[in-house]
Amino acid sequence: MKHIIFGGDGFVGHILAAKLAHEGEEVVVADIVKSDHAHYNQPNCTWMELDITQPSAFAQLTINADDHIYNLAAKMLSPIVTRAERHDFFYPVNYDGTVNILNAMEAAGAKNLVHFTTDMIYGHTKTVPMYEDHPVAPLGEYGQSKWDTELLAHKWREEKGFNISIFRPRLIIGPGRLGILAKLFKLIDYNLPVPMIGSGKNPYQFISVFDCAEAAYLAAKKGYPNEAYNLGSSNPPSVRKLLGRLIREAGSKSILLPTPGWAVKRTLDFLDLINMPIMDPEQYLIADEECLLDCSKGERDLGWKAQYSDDDMLVAAYKEYRHKLDASKGLTSATIQPAE
Repeated sequence: MKHIIFGGDGFVGHILAAKLAHEGEEVVVADIVKSDHAHYNQPNCTWMELDITQPSAFAQLTINADDHIYNLAAKMLSPIVTRAERHDFFYPVNYDGTVNILNAMEAAGAKNLVHFTTDMIYGHTKTVPMYEDHPVAPLGEYGQSKWDTELLAHKWREEKGFNISIFRPRLIIGPGRLGILAKLFKLIDYNLPVPMIGSGKNPYQFISVFDCAEAAYLAAKKGYPNEAYNLGSSNPPSVRKLLGRLIREAGSKSILLPTPGWAVKRTLDFLDLINMPIMDPEQYLIADEECLLDCSKGERDLGWKAQYSDDDMLVAAYKEYRHKLDASKGLTSATIQPAE
């Protein structure tokens, strides 16, 4: 019995792989990328180059019926792509790759899967907080591609007896990933105003990469419940409080700039329409809404609960960003100065 992690070199995948390898489990990382992770040096962790968009690639991978399978491979919302490119950008990995994984599992007699989708399947907020039975209405190709995999999972549960635990995380944050946060951090570094879509009074919820890996681990231990689970932090602060603390911690003179949400959205809509997007519609269309996931179901079923706070995660991400930026410029810790 082994743990096979598709997308195991990725953001959540490499944390899960390291956790499992450290606990002495046999781990196979199947990915098209191989980074310099320490757990690859352990004898119980193997990396295999595998492109999940190619059905023939699975012939090199031995899957046994009792193996634990995790699908963490995905095309995310960063980098920003134009309207015309979105379907071809998201679907080959997110949907077709999932089909290929399920087919390979069926051929091997394996029926247990942990599968990550996204809270973006919900679209606009209809109820607060958002439970797992919240109406589904994706606002773009990314969310739609992930929802289509959930429909696929439901079909395989019903028709083929698969056990598939689904996780719907908020924006995942942690070491090694910036995405849209890089733009925010640059504004703060240059002491520029930080615009908010709307007043900034609404909460903004992240989820730690470590909490995501723990959820996947617990689902496998609990026998792969055929359920969907929200993943989000506990008690998220407002956008204003979140960004205010970050600016103070950075020693920046940036100020928070509230904006009319409707006007900003229409401007971003126009830029998206003319193929000059600076933010994905699935992000800005809900930026001033109370997108607050209720995660009590995961706590009840799996014994899972978020351990990391939003503001601590954001500050840690900024500090790592500064560390890497300063290191690339040849600065040492003694020469690093806060923004002036």
